[in-house]
Formats: sequence, structure tokens, C-alpha cells
Amino acid sequence: MKVKVISVLDDNYMYLVIEEHTKDAFAVDASVSKKLIEILRKENANLKAILTTHHHLDHSRDNVDLVQRFPGLHVYGADDRIRGLTHKVVHGQEIKFGDINVRCLFTPCHTSGHMCYFVWEDGCPDAPALFSGDTLFVGGCGNFYEGTAEQMYKNLTETLGTLPKETKIFCGHEYTVRNLKFALKVEPDNEDVKEKLAWAKARDEDDIPTVPSSLEEEFTYNPFMRVQEEAVQKFTRKTDPVEVMRVLRKEKDNLKKKDQMPIPSILAFQLSLLSRSQPAKE
Repeated sequence: MKVKVISVLDDNYMYLVIEEHTKDAFAVDASVSKKLIEILRKENANLKAILTTHHHLDHSRDNVDLVQRFPGLHVYGADDRIRGLTHKVVHGQEIKFGDINVRCLFTPCHTSGHMCYFVWEDGCPDAPALFSGDTLFVGGCGNFYEGTAEQMYKNLTETLGTLPKETKIFCGHEYTVRNLKFALKVEPDNEDVKEKLAWAKARDEDDIPTVPSSLEEEFTYNPFMRVQEEAVQKFTRKTDPVEVMRVLRKEKDNLKKKDQMPIPSILAFQLSLLSRSQPAKE
């Protein structure tokens, strides 16, 4: 299978997964239809479905437009708030697209209806892929907007953390540099963090995506997946892993607040980007 990484809006990623034998494809978090259609044409691919991780507009805005443009298009997700939803999925459910398999992994916390998608192809030696939306990022995790530290701990250690270590992580945003700067604050002596941060900064300067990472890598530098490590517990002054998770998120949120504009301004900015991304009426 072929995974196309598509940068959209300010720092979002959407993806196109193509079965190379048939050219059938599905999109993940198709927020900008115009850009997706351009890629479909370049790849000569046939869009069969959209997998939506959660209902936020920067992940689901153009579902309805795509359903109108592609009759019979299926839109999968776990939350009734997802625009254009046609097929509601549950944890553990599997979907097939030819030789490509998708397993739905429910990860409530960032939103109460967040779903990740674990994808592999029959008979293919390539590593499987995880489309983690805003649950797991390279070097970090999503905000706990509608959930708890207990939920995120389960998401990262049980639901996602037990997947094959070679699994490639395709997340919903390009937050890698800022995530690793925080990771370095948590573990200033972690050589894996230093190495990955230097690599990510170089990619960022050249405007090159830092996705995918791998699950195995995340356990070496992502503090939210290292809550049982002594150095991370020392930073948080907690030993219970859920409490470590809670403190890490609070510290990361406090750090972020110092550097960003107020929430209403952020939302207005994102909506303006989405508005500018809408295709011209035909």
C-alpha cells in the first residue's frame, strides 16, 4: 500500500492510502477536498471512503463536499458529530479495502468519540500503519479536551502501545519540534530526544514532514509513553503512571499557553484557513 502525506491548513495532515494493484483508495481526515482531489488525480486513484478520527473541523470539514462529489462514498467514524458520517464504527471493528485491512481502535480523551485506525496489507512486507489523529503525536499526545489522564494512559499504553513495535505512526498535526522541546525539558539527559529534536528541526527548516515515526521510537523519546521511566517520574514528582500522565499534560499545557494566542483567536484563525481552502463552486 502507498501512503500519501498531505499537508493542509496551518499544521494539519490528511492522508491518502492507495491499494497499488487496483488504485482504490481511502482518505484519513479529509479536511480540504480541493487538495485531496488534486492528489487523487495525480495518483490516478479512486476514492472509496473517508476515515475520520474525530469531529473537529480541521479533520472533518470537507466530508460533506466529498460525499457530494463522489456518490456512494463511505464516511467512517465513531462520533455522531462528524460531518457527513455514513458508517459509525466501534472499537475492534475491521474494514477491508481489497487487500488492505483497517482495525478501528477507540481512544477517547482528546474527544469523547476519537478513533484511531490500524492499517496493514495482506501479503505485504511493509510495516503496518497507525493513523492516530490527535491522540498520539510524534513526541507527544493530544489535549485532554473531553477526557481524562486515565483514558490517555490506557490509550497510549494498552490500546496503541501494544501494537507491533514497527508500526508507522501517521498523526494529525506537525507538532514534532515543540513536542520534543518539551520532552527535552522533561528528560534533559535523554540522547534519543536530543537526536530526534535536531533531526526534526532540520526537517522543519526545509519544510519537510516529520511523519511517520514508529511506535518503537516513540517509547524512546515521547514522555507521554515513558510515564514509568524514573527520569519522567522525577520531573513530575509522581510515581503512579496516571498521575505522571496528568502532571505531564498540565505542564505541557502551561508551557503552550505562554507561547500561543488566546483560544478564540486560534479558532477564528483555523476557520479562516478552512474557509480559504474551500473549492470554488462549479
